[in-house]
Parts: sequence; structure tokens; C-alpha cells
Amino acid sequence: PEETVTSSFASFIHAVRPEHLSKTVRHRSKRMILDSIGVGLVGSTTHVFDIALQYCRLYSSVAVSSVYGKPGIKLSPTLAAFTNGVATHSMDFDDTWHPATHPSGAVLPALLAASQMLPPGAKPNGMDFLLAFNVGLEVQGRLMHFSTEAHNIPKRFHPPSVVGTMGSAAATAKLLSLSTAQCAHALGIAASLAGAPMANAATQAKPLHIGNATRLGFEAALLAARGMEANPLILDDIAGCSGFSAFYSIYQPKPLSTPSDRHEFLLEKQDIAFKRFPAHLGMHWVVDAALSVRNLFLNYAGSFSPSLIRTIVLKIPVSKYINRPFPSSEHQARHSFQFNACTALLDGEVGLGSFTESSIHRQELRELLDKVVVEHPEDNVANFDKMYGEVALLLHSGDVLTGKCDTFYGHWRKPLSKESLLKKFRSNASHVLPEEKIETIITMVDNLENLSDSSQL
Repeated sequence: PEETVTSSFASFIHAVRPEHLSKTVRHRSKRMILDSIGVGLVGSTTHVFDIALQYCRLYSSVAVSSVYGKPGIKLSPTLAAFTNGVATHSMDFDDTWHPATHPSGAVLPALLAASQMLPPGAKPNGMDFLLAFNVGLEVQGRLMHFSTEAHNIPKRFHPPSVVGTMGSAAATAKLLSLSTAQCAHALGIAASLAGAPMANAATQAKPLHIGNATRLGFEAALLAARGMEANPLILDDIAGCSGFSAFYSIYQPKPLSTPSDRHEFLLEKQDIAFKRFPAHLGMHWVVDAALSVRNLFLNYAGSFSPSLIRTIVLKIPVSKYINRPFPSSEHQARHSFQFNACTALLDGEVGLGSFTESSIHRQELRELLDKVVVEHPEDNVANFDKMYGEVALLLHSGDVLTGKCDTFYGHWRKPLSKESLLKKFRSNASHVLPEEKIETIITMVDNLENLSDSSQL
């Protein structure tokens, strides 16, 4: 039969082999796995995680899969994937790709849970695990490239709730060694389980998007493994009958070639962004710009004196859901250009403690927020590869101090060093794990290719 876009994806998922992973892809994806585990561990300390865990414990089922930060608790595989996905995005601390999505959190929890689900003798090794993880990333990236709409900060739906669900299905299908036909059906089933609106950004519901993506993609693969079928043209652009194209008004799918001697994964060409503090990625530009202008202010005045500032001008792209002048909750604060810029100015840093209720409602912070004016320069587009952040302090003296950032530390153009990534992981994991277990995880991920049983992770 004639090859279709959908069949090409299914053939790729089934046929790709560990030797197709380059040294660069293995290195970058292991950094992502380590960071995502750390983010999930610290995320297990949040209120929204507790809600999700309490919900999942209502169900009596085969409890074989571990939960981040809770060594005494196990859940059924799909509910463990859901709970750990919620943990990963509970602080908006997880990695971000371009076009914009959070790729690791939608895939890793499903693979961790599936590894524990499989019986002794059928456990995937570390290289199988690493390959499945990269299949999940590749499918997400390829689908995002099907539409130019996806290149900008989204307006309608949260990308990981859509492409993440498909990536989870692909990754789990690979880990479970499904046939080519079953891989195609897994993608088709996953498409019917995907989607979440952007209106729930900056609420406790947003972490559910990642939890559902990893869980529902996992379930799609399990259903396909048991014989459920779906539309075999789900990724193709069929006139008069939308498949995956329903999520985009502009949709131009392209086949994914079956790897021969070598396949160039998107992760080879496009590195990932790791966040230094738990907030929406766009905040990292304004924070670095604010820290830059704060240093100028300290040289100018000797200390940070808000009374000398008449106006704070933020030059940011147009993006409604992250333009929040006076956030009232931690989740709104993580999605507020104004809050993050003013916190950086006031404290000289942004970190876990910046989003507590006491920090958000400080009088001195509110006084700074009152001085903020937002501008949207035409050249500052809502695109994580092109945007910039600029913070200008207009002083009562008439002087103007300006800081600008077009590439923050942690962006794919300025990757975190190994030392910085390990520092972040150790800091996050230390909230729930002792030092010896933290170091064991670091060593295990670093040597993932040599791990005989990935369920040990």
C-alpha cells in the first residue's frame, strides 16, 4: 500500500534502533531525564501534587509503579504516570523546546511507570529506555513542525497536552515493542485523548495537562497493544475530515523517513532550554534583564532604593496569559512578566521561595508593581527563539538605566553547564531524598546505556 504520513511515523517508531542515537542526542537526552526527575521530585512537595495523589489513591488497582518523593506509595502504572506528570509541571520548572512545548514531562513518567509494570525477564534495559524517550521527543518535535502556528507562544491550546500525548503514546509503544500497525493505532487513539485550553494556564489545572498527556498516551499504547484500532490516516491532511489537523488552522504534515544507517533526530539540531527558577520560560528573559539593570542601579546609587525609581518600563512580546500586572496566587505569579521582573529587582534573584504567599503579597513588592508600565515593541515577537526582555528604570532624577536580555542562561543558545545542571538537580532532589540516593540517580542516568534493568531508575 502507498505510504502515508501516519504509516511513516508508525514505521519509524517500530524500526528505529539504539545505534541511531548519536553521542550528542544521548548526552542531551540524559541531561533532560536527570533534570526532569529533579523537577518531579521537588514538585512532589506542592499542594497541587497532593491533590492529584489523593485522587489517584481513591482507586484500588495493581499498585506496582513508584511516585515521585513518596517512597512508601505505589500506584497503578497509568495513575503513577499521571501523578508524576503533575509533579513535573506543578511549579512550571520543567524543560522547554522550540517550537514551544514541555517534552520530557509528557514522556518520562510514562516510561518510568511502564518499566516497573513489565514482568521480570521482560524489563527494558537502559538503552531501550533511552531510545523510547527519544522516540517520544522526536514525535513531539515533528508534529510541532507541521504548523507555523506552533512556532509562537500558543494562544489556543497548551502544546504538551496535544503533542505530549502523542509523544507519550509513541514512546510507550516503542518501549512495549508494538508492531508497526499497533504504533499507528496508538497514535490514532492518542489523538482522541489530546488537548487542553490555554485559559487554564496560571491555575492549578495547568499541571494536569502534563499529567494527562503522559497518562493518556500511555493508555493509548496499552489499548493498541490489546487490539484497539483507530483511523490509520490520523496524521494526514484529509480534506473534509480532520485528524490531528483539528488542532491547527494551518497544517502541513510531512512523512518521517524510516532510519537506515543513521537518523538525525531533531534533538541533534535543536537543544533544550532548562529553567533556573520555577516559572514560565518567558520570565527568564525579563529576570535576566532585571538583574542586569539592578547591577547598574547598585553602581549608580550604592544600594537598591525603590524610592529613587519613578517608572519601571518592561518591553515584552504580546502574550496575554503571561501579562499579569498584579498576580494573587503562586501560579499566576509564575506567569507574570511584572512579578518576576520586580522580584528580581527587589531581591536580586528569583527562586523557589519567590512564589510563596508571603513573598507574593509583600508591600514593597506591590509598590514596585505599581510603577510598572508595559510596552510591546513590534520587533519583540512572542517566539522563544526570537523574543527579548528589556527592563528600564526611569529615575526621579531624570536618569534612565536599561537592562536587556535576548538569550538567558539556560536557553538552547546558552546551555546550562554540567555544573549548573547538577546543582539544580541536587537542590531539587534534596527536598525529598537523602544525599546518597541523589548521587545514585546522577550516576545511573549518566550511565543509562549500561543499565541492565531500567525499572531500577
